[in-house]
Amino acid sequence: MSLDPQRLAPMANAIRALSMDAVQAANSGHPGMPMGMADVATVLWSKFLKFDPSAPDWSDRDRFVLSAGHGSMLIYSLLHLSGYASPTMEEIRNFRQLGSVCAGHPENFLIPGVECTTGPLGQGLAMAVGMAMAERHLNANFGDDLVDHRTWVIAGDGCLMEGINHEAIGLAGHLKLGRMVVLWDDNRITIDGDTDISTSENIRARYEATGWHVVECDGHDFADIDRAIEEALADERPSLVACRTVIGKGAPNKQGGHSVHGAPLGADEIAAAREYLGWTSAPFEVPAEILADWRSTGERGAAAHAEWKSREAGADGAAELARRMAGELPAGDEAYNAYVDSLIADKPKVATRKASQMALEALTAALPDLVGGSADLTGSNLTNTKSTAPFSADDYSGRHVYYGIREFGMAAAMNGMALHGGIIPYGGTFLVFSDYCRNAIRMSALQHTRAIYVMTHDSIGLGEDGPTHQPVEHVMSLRMIPNLLVFRPADALETAEAWALSIKQANRPSVLALSRQNLPAVRADSEMKSAKGAYRLQAAEADRKVVLVATGSEVELAINVRAALEAEGIGADVVSMPCAELFDEQDAAYRADLLPADALKVSIEAGVTMGWERYTGSDGINIGMNSFGASAPANVLFDHFGFTVEKIVPQIKAKLG
Repeated sequence: MSLDPQRLAPMANAIRALSMDAVQAANSGHPGMPMGMADVATVLWSKFLKFDPSAPDWSDRDRFVLSAGHGSMLIYSLLHLSGYASPTMEEIRNFRQLGSVCAGHPENFLIPGVECTTGPLGQGLAMAVGMAMAERHLNANFGDDLVDHRTWVIAGDGCLMEGINHEAIGLAGHLKLGRMVVLWDDNRITIDGDTDISTSENIRARYEATGWHVVECDGHDFADIDRAIEEALADERPSLVACRTVIGKGAPNKQGGHSVHGAPLGADEIAAAREYLGWTSAPFEVPAEILADWRSTGERGAAAHAEWKSREAGADGAAELARRMAGELPAGDEAYNAYVDSLIADKPKVATRKASQMALEALTAALPDLVGGSADLTGSNLTNTKSTAPFSADDYSGRHVYYGIREFGMAAAMNGMALHGGIIPYGGTFLVFSDYCRNAIRMSALQHTRAIYVMTHDSIGLGEDGPTHQPVEHVMSLRMIPNLLVFRPADALETAEAWALSIKQANRPSVLALSRQNLPAVRADSEMKSAKGAYRLQAAEADRKVVLVATGSEVELAINVRAALEAEGIGADVVSMPCAELFDEQDAAYRADLLPADALKVSIEAGVTMGWERYTGSDGINIGMNSFGASAPANVLFDHFGFTVEKIVPQIKAKLG
């Protein structure tokens, strides 16, 4: 398509008009960024972006990420104008209203053309790094004929200020992800005012220092935008294009100021903007000739898609790529079943972090979709296997990423990989550092991604490193996140089940909280009992008076407490609850059978007790710790904080009277 300014300017103004009208109708939103970046987006869509509006799920499309998600009307305008089925004009009219797919911030599960949910600044760019990693990995495995696309990002000053930006661009630069281009909306405005009230850093130098190519352009000069993007594409490094823009461009009395960032322009300013831009159409109307120009932008991508389909028809590996991109698992569980049989036979006493690696040895050999990594704790998290060679700039076919000390960046990149498709990502760190990852984990759940978090050293059982490294509140706080499965397995068999269940969750992430210390086998059967979240591990022999509910390393303790109670004629069940969320999904009859109303229910978990009342009732007993830990050997700590048979049994007997 020709980059004739006479053609492009009205196209860009269509974005401005839709954005200011939608924000005004909603009386809520952010018109400044869409109006300021309209010219850059128009050039990108018209000449560079590879997309087919009729096939938003085409696997070899370019990925476009609006990291500055507050400017959501930019992507809604672009998708509608270029011919995607969604959003419709009616949906744009209902911007930010209940039931409209045009939410305040773009959400990937509402509109097929939205690659990821953005709004928490910086995470869109960081997820784009994961998408670029996924593209390179799949390209290394399937070749240029099937996988050969770019990742584009529009990011604002806030995205570049957030701490995650440091992590993300450092990783991208190190991995030489040269098919990633970030278009920086360099308008020098934040909500509080001009950027110079809060920052004076040299962003260009920072990017160059991390191995990026940097180029600048006038963000309102179509030819200069074109030149800068061409320069970016010619460089083998990831590129930052600093687009000098005016926020709210086209609003004559408000453009360039912070007041246009996050508030409607108002009727008077919209009228002035229409006159300034020469836009005579009514709200939510686009002249036919301008709409036709926009619809033509998809023709190049539609042709590329047709050529790709011709190549796909005869390509080796096409069926396998299609399987992976669809998120489908290979038929058969032979590798998993054989591994479970070995556990039943051997009953290993190992830390569940080691059991995780043992399970991964079998699973990564059978499932090439699994791509793992660790935030500089590979030897502790045990996320590497014989099948997962390093993923690096020299070998993108590798399946283990050395993320460095970048927990937040790792988690966001995992989301990007999962959203790109073709990869089931997992990544490891210490459970206590899940706080560094937390918002990305939340975004995993919100976006329905199959990302698996391997969080080791799950309690005071890690010992001498002390309270800075000992999780106390973390497991329960993670359980509070909707659409997230949190597994805390008791032994190697439950760990294998946790992995199998996590991999099968196509639309939700999982956390595996794993022990540093060795744990004995607590059962030896092949039934997938963890699938129900909790199950009766041991039944009372005497008349049942007590139900002991435990997770992880405390299941062994519950077994020993039961033995002491039974020795005194007090019948006790032991219920292992590796995943509370799955248990909550069971029917009422199953839950009532495990936790009967006529028994004293006792929870045992080396963490905060808040939340256990929903299972034990207000008249139950919650054995836990509501303080930070201490530095000492694990066995000393468990005794000090009351996790022994001798300290638990008297509490139960006193309660029973």
